[in-house]
Amino acid sequence: MEIGIVARKGSERAESLAAELRDAVVAAGESVWLDAETADALGEGDRGRSVDALADADLAVVVGGDGTFLFAARNAGDTPIVGVNLGEVGFLNAVPPADAEEAVLAEVSAFGRGELDVREAPRLAARAGDWTSVPAANEVVIQSDRRGPGAGVDYEVRVDGSRYSGGHADGVLVATPTGSTAYNLSERGPLVGPGVSGLVVNEMAADEGMPPLVVDVDAAVTVAVEGVDEAVVVSDGRNETTLEAPVEVTVERTTPPMRIAGPPSDFFEALGKLS
Repeated sequence: MEIGIVARKGSERAESLAAELRDAVVAAGESVWLDAETADALGEGDRGRSVDALADADLAVVVGGDGTFLFAARNAGDTPIVGVNLGEVGFLNAVPPADAEEAVLAEVSAFGRGELDVREAPRLAARAGDWTSVPAANEVVIQSDRRGPGAGVDYEVRVDGSRYSGGHADGVLVATPTGSTAYNLSERGPLVGPGVSGLVVNEMAADEGMPPLVVDVDAAVTVAVEGVDEAVVVSDGRNETTLEAPVEVTVERTTPPMRIAGPPSDFFEALGKLS
């Protein structure tokens, strides 16, 4: 079995715990490595690997907050991920630091027995013509290059080909249940429990428009943009692509899903930390 461990960048606590987990897995007789930045911080730069190597591992262990989890997930393909929570909320990282070694070794043992319990969370991809976005675990946003007064886009939203809404807005956001607690929430969208098989369609600061909508997880959400020279598509707040407008951008579930191992987080407990 091969395990890759990724720690939050710049966190001595995360780096130290990652090293402890590495040693525990080695003692259990399994192959394990640290991501390059963590290894370098620990003075072991020649032994670290790129996070891209997670896609070829049997299990990924992430030490940090939800942001670190999503960073690892973008590179992990369909490799199951166990999250150790050093953040403030912990929607994805369910394991407290004090339980980290026990939890990781339990997953290693379960893998050896062929009993690894993995939960799947959807990812999204946007497409327009021959272009397809980087997969998003939280949300895809279609907007102009500016927000606020005098900015925004003219748009129409269709769900599986049927018109839902249209008008003028800063943009349109399509979120997974995982992403409902992120940017979607700041745009007054609904919270969606992790067990709900759906997507959120949320018009951002629309002049008129409709309330946020939850659609089937397999729905195709198409956003037609005009009234600007360019539309900007952003995946998970960091992967940005500019498209010539007018343009139609379709957002759908993509493969592979994000695969989460280890004990599940308490969604409602984590929500309480947002207040």
